[in-house]
Amino acid sequence: MKLKLAVVALCAAVLTGCGVAINYSLSGASIPPDAKTFSVAYFPNNAPMVSPILSSTLTESLVDIFSRRTRLTQVEEGGDFAFEGEIVNYVSTTASVSSSEQAVLNRLTITVKVRFTNALDEKASWNRTFSAFADYDTNILLTEAEGTLIPEIVDQLVTDIFQASASNW
Repeated sequence: MKLKLAVVALCAAVLTGCGVAINYSLSGASIPPDAKTFSVAYFPNNAPMVSPILSSTLTESLVDIFSRRTRLTQVEEGGDFAFEGEIVNYVSTTASVSSSEQAVLNRLTITVKVRFTNALDEKASWNRTFSAFADYDTNILLTEAEGTLIPEIVDQLVTDIFQASASNW
């Protein structure tokens, strides 16, 4: 009995005496405990072809993903995690052709340059380019498809940006 009690006491001491801080998150985020804030600057559309809703959709979606998936508080500028950048490409190309060499699918591709600053760990800061796309039927005009395609593509872009900045993979 004394041996069992000693083993239990030893296990309890080892488990509680360990000073390692581990942060688990269902979102996949690995945010340092010292990080309290994030900021997202407006992402202007500097692509040769412009969609009027793209800049605001991208900026708002990036704010939304950090608000929902982290404990960080949004500030206007100078957050512990700070994002700025620009949309550099917005282009529709042929994605697929039929056996008779007629286009059957078009592809809308959006490319974004992002500058991420981690004020708590400068080594974790980066400048990267992210690109995502979605295909649509050639019988539909791009202006008709944008309302569905842009949110889909932006969702993939902000997920990639989130994972690159807040995940320890």
